[in-house]
Amino acid sequence: MAKAKKNYNSPAAQDNPFAALTNLNNLPPPPADLPTRAEGEEGAPEEMQSDALRVYVDRKYRRGKAATLIKGFTGSEDALQQLGKTLKVSCGVGGSVKDGEIIIQGDQRDRVMELLLEMGYRNTKKAGG
Repeated sequence: MAKAKKNYNSPAAQDNPFAALTNLNNLPPPPADLPTRAEGEEGAPEEMQSDALRVYVDRKYRRGKAATLIKGFTGSEDALQQLGKTLKVSCGVGGSVKDGEIIIQGDQRDRVMELLLEMGYRNTKKAGG
């Protein structure tokens, strides 16, 4: 049984609700009081620079396998999820965010410390053994 070909010339296909968006050249200028980010400026909010983050390596309840834990984040849950995703992608490993802490697979403590300091978390320290 052959697939039916789509008819892009049908009236339903020509009735595109986004057709009016093709002429966006006539937009008004942005407001004058809109803050702009200078080029090369990092987007690190002031509150994240004061977080006292602690980076641990833990082997409990993991059958002897190491995991890197980041504790002490005081921002929103969404910001914690975003930070966890950024760290996992940067380290190239898996992990999760649970109970207000970020769990990164493997002993990634040095790499995580380096990344957090680059991101502007100045009060980050290694903790544990």
